[in-house]
Amino acid sequence: MKIVDVLLAPGNGAFFYDDQAAIRKGAAQDGFFYLGEPVTPGFSSIRVPASSLSIGLVVSDGAVLWGDMMGVQYSGAGGRDALFDHATISDRTSHIVSPRLLDLDPSRYTEACDKVCAPYEGERLPLSIEYGVSQALLRAAAHVHRKTMAEIVCSEFGLPLPQRRVPIYCQSGDARDINVDKMILRGVDVLPHGLINSRQKFGVGGQAFIEFVKWVAKRTREIGSPDYQPVLHFDVYGWIGQEIGLEPIRIADFICKVADTIPGFALNIESPADFGSTQAQIENYARIVSILDERGSSARIVVDERCNTLDDVRLFAEAKATHLVQIKTPDVGSLADTARAVLLCKANKVGAYVGGSCSETDISAQATVHIAVATQADMMLAKPGMGVDEGFSIVGNEQSRLFAMLDRRRPQTDTSS
Repeated sequence: MKIVDVLLAPGNGAFFYDDQAAIRKGAAQDGFFYLGEPVTPGFSSIRVPASSLSIGLVVSDGAVLWGDMMGVQYSGAGGRDALFDHATISDRTSHIVSPRLLDLDPSRYTEACDKVCAPYEGERLPLSIEYGVSQALLRAAAHVHRKTMAEIVCSEFGLPLPQRRVPIYCQSGDARDINVDKMILRGVDVLPHGLINSRQKFGVGGQAFIEFVKWVAKRTREIGSPDYQPVLHFDVYGWIGQEIGLEPIRIADFICKVADTIPGFALNIESPADFGSTQAQIENYARIVSILDERGSSARIVVDERCNTLDDVRLFAEAKATHLVQIKTPDVGSLADTARAVLLCKANKVGAYVGGSCSETDISAQATVHIAVATQADMMLAKPGMGVDEGFSIVGNEQSRLFAMLDRRRPQTDTSS
């Protein structure tokens, strides 16, 4: 089986690209729109609709296998690639990637990814290209071998067929109260993200944030089933550091204070502070993790900003500079590297969260489910979009279908006497 043609189709991401720097500086919202001038290069306004680019691999039996390229919501922030530019990505795909794909045998997945996503003129390809191409190649390998994408990953990395369902994490967006209720009623495993991305949402001394955390716990008890015990996970976008200060012990003190307000719940705090560089982030996060562990706190630190690529994940995991890594799939690039990142976290006894962005698509979300399940990640993001229902159904249904197929293929135990 060979790739005989490459198709490109413009598309839409499921949310928007936002200028995080402008929002941090206090940009006011007018309805869904942000007022003021953008700060991050590439943005024409603070909030712009997310675009994507689909790549379809036509194989010699006539089938077309798709993958989607896009950026993340906060493109250009925290060491990430610049804002996704459709024209630039389309041009590079057509002139650099497509020639590499033609006549390629996609049956050996990681080998194909490494060949097609190799650097060009000494520079790495945009990570969005790696991401979309690796999805299409994974689907092509699954098509050739007549297996699921998860089975291809297991075969490539020498993993057993997965047995455990991966917990799903939902994010609320700005419609926090309604979406929290949706998550609780659906029995989501990990919730609610909370989008604590401004001084107004964090509050003076973090008081607004603490009240929100307490409300989520209270609401869970009020309308959730008696045996419902989700993990409470909040992304604070560095606001603990901005409001409380960048001393690790003060950040740890604040996190312990928050955990004490919700006894009985496991607490994840994502991106507590941004220390300005990957190395500074590693050093200071390692100290925060150490303090929390020494105190026996139930709170866990989750790293996102400054931990983007596989090399970044390795540095944080080996330094024990986090309890849980968000492996933000479009920022990692190739899905083969996402699989490697999960396995690397496991080898270093650090939690692995296969994340991503609300700005993704159904196609990219479904592919990452297979990576998360095959590698048995600790949790995965319900995506795309910010509406809860859509992302939860896309990711949850894909996982359910996958296990139905895997269960059919497992060796059946002979129970006859």
